[in-house]
Amino acid sequence: MDLAIETKCIYGNKKDWKKDPTGAISFPIYQTATYAHPEVGKSTGFDYSRLQNPTREHLEKVVAALESGTDALAFSSGMAAITALMEIFKPGDHLITEADLYGGSIRLFDNISKKNGIDFSHINCSTEDVESYVKENTKAIYIETPTNPMMNVVDIRKIADIAKKHNLLLIVDNTFLSPYFQNPLTLGADVVIHSGTKFLGGHNDTLAGFVVTNKEEISEKLRFIIKTVGSGLAPFDSWLLLRGIKTLSIRMERAQENALALVEYLLNEPKVKKVYYPGIKGTKGYEICKKQARGFGAMLTFEVESKALAQHILKFTKLIPFAESLGGVETLLTYPCTQTHADVPEEVRIANGITDSVLRMSVGIENKEDLIADLKYAIDSYDGYKAQYI
Repeated sequence: MDLAIETKCIYGNKKDWKKDPTGAISFPIYQTATYAHPEVGKSTGFDYSRLQNPTREHLEKVVAALESGTDALAFSSGMAAITALMEIFKPGDHLITEADLYGGSIRLFDNISKKNGIDFSHINCSTEDVESYVKENTKAIYIETPTNPMMNVVDIRKIADIAKKHNLLLIVDNTFLSPYFQNPLTLGADVVIHSGTKFLGGHNDTLAGFVVTNKEEISEKLRFIIKTVGSGLAPFDSWLLLRGIKTLSIRMERAQENALALVEYLLNEPKVKKVYYPGIKGTKGYEICKKQARGFGAMLTFEVESKALAQHILKFTKLIPFAESLGGVETLLTYPCTQTHADVPEEVRIANGITDSVLRMSVGIENKEDLIADLKYAIDSYDGYKAQYI
């Protein structure tokens, strides 16, 4: 039977499960580097944990089920996953990428991938004519939706049609909405990326990354790459991800509920100039997100009236930590210009809207009234502390 996504978070597709002889409900941690063979020419199916490990294999099957993919590969971090994916391209290849990407992705593309002979066109895929950037050597289109941190929503089906017309791969970073709210492979994408550190793990306690695909050729290439470069996820971290994913559905629902409440507060706060969230009715992003996703997620970005106010908020929240990362049960405030996008050239950052008065918020599962009260206190207390910023 076809399981609902809430059930898949716990069991994957179930049919892929190998029952543990002990009857353990929690999938075991196979903390081993190597495996004994019965005799020459026979194997248990596992040889060496750099190639594969039972705990990692089970995690990969769960994530593949969540994204409706035929294969998923678990890496030691989100950046390790993207780095491995870039190895399927060769010198002279060209990729079209969303301009408003996570700063670490931009850093990788501009400093490592370009050094390796890959060319990039960074454009706004939600507003520009993507097809006009296709060249003879273009091999793929790489997007995030919603984007990090400006929450631009890209029409996946529209970009997928362009990719198929020109025989290109469509790669979608689905970290912000998670597979609970959005499944790009079902919308025409060929590859999905996740920073598993974020919503999939959900507890800010481990790093992980995933590449999911429904293309056998890509799967084979990536399997060769992961065993060659040795960036697969360790057994204990794989188990932490399995545990985190079990509560993905209820965490995403609660975090989204809190995000909607915070957005309503921020939209009515005079010191807030702009709020960026795909769930705001009347926006272009709202209509696209409604069409291709089951929810709006728990990420939001807002711009306040000054740099001084932004920095004051980061200092004076009592409950919400000022920290990098996202997707955990704790709400976090991030300052993109000095954290996630510090290595992005200033002119590029500002052109994308990431000014020094922009804050990004990953909304957690706390009581929403407590979160609003904390943010309100930090904003309202600014007038009494203005002098120290002048």
